[in-house]
Amino acid sequence: MKRNLFLLLALSVIALSSCKLTVDSETAELTAPALDYFQLKMYTYETTEQEALLDSYFGKALLPALHRAGIENVGVFKPTEGLNENLNYIMVLVPYQSLVQFEETPATLEKDPAYLEAASAYIDAPHDQAPYTRIESFILRAFSATPRLALPELSSPRADRVYELRSYEGATEKLYNLKVEMFNEGESALFQELKFNPVIFCEVISSAHMPHLMYMTTHADTTAQKENWTAFGGHPEWDRMKNLERYQNTVSGMTKYLLYPTEYSDY
Repeated sequence: MKRNLFLLLALSVIALSSCKLTVDSETAELTAPALDYFQLKMYTYETTEQEALLDSYFGKALLPALHRAGIENVGVFKPTEGLNENLNYIMVLVPYQSLVQFEETPATLEKDPAYLEAASAYIDAPHDQAPYTRIESFILRAFSATPRLALPELSSPRADRVYELRSYEGATEKLYNLKVEMFNEGESALFQELKFNPVIFCEVISSAHMPHLMYMTTHADTTAQKENWTAFGGHPEWDRMKNLERYQNTVSGMTKYLLYPTEYSDY
C-alpha cells in the first residue's frame, strides 16, 4: 500500500513538473520580443530614364500597394552625391513582421489591380529598356536588443539628411556572432544614447557577402553626422567595449553607404 502511494506521489510530481515546463516554455514564447524582418533591395541603373521609371514605380505603385497590404514605414534612399562610389542606385528597405508576411506579399501585390495598373510601365518594360541594371537583395533580421524598426526624429530637409548604412563583415561565423553580441550587449544602446537616430540593427541572414550585419543611423546633415561620430569615438563606454579581449578582431571588413531619403519615402 505504501509503495503504491509513493508511486502515485512520484507520478504526480513528474506531471506537475511537466506542466510547469510547458507553461514556462509558453510564457517564454509570449514574452520573447518579436523581431522585425526586412528585405533591403539595391537597384542599380545607368540612365536618367531608368531612374525616373524607378521613382515612378516606387512612389506611385509599390509603396501605396504595400501600405494597402498593411506594411508601413518603407524607406527609399539614394546616394548622397560625392559621398559614395561612382555608382547609380536606389535602395528600398521593406519591414515585415514575419517571414510568412515576406513570403506572402508578392502574391498580395499580384492580386491588387491598382498596383498592377500603376506599375505597368515597370512590370511590362521591354528587354532592351529594362528599368534597372541589376537588383541585389539582402534579407535581414533585427537584433534582439533592437527588435523593431525605429523612425528617426529629424526635421531637417530630406536632401540635407545623412542616412548612414553600414555593413560589418566577420572573418568567421564565430567572430561575426561576437560582433552581434557586442551590439546587443551595449553598442546599439550607445548609438541610441548619443542620438544617432538609429533605424535598424540587423543580422543579415541571406546575401552574397556572408557573414555580416547591417545597421542604419540617421543624422540631420553632414555636420551632425561628424559631431555624432566624434562623440561616439570619445565615449568611455565605447572605449571600454572596444578594448575587451572578447571582442577583438570581430570586424574584418566594412562597407558604408551615405544616403538621403526620397520625397516619397516614408521617413
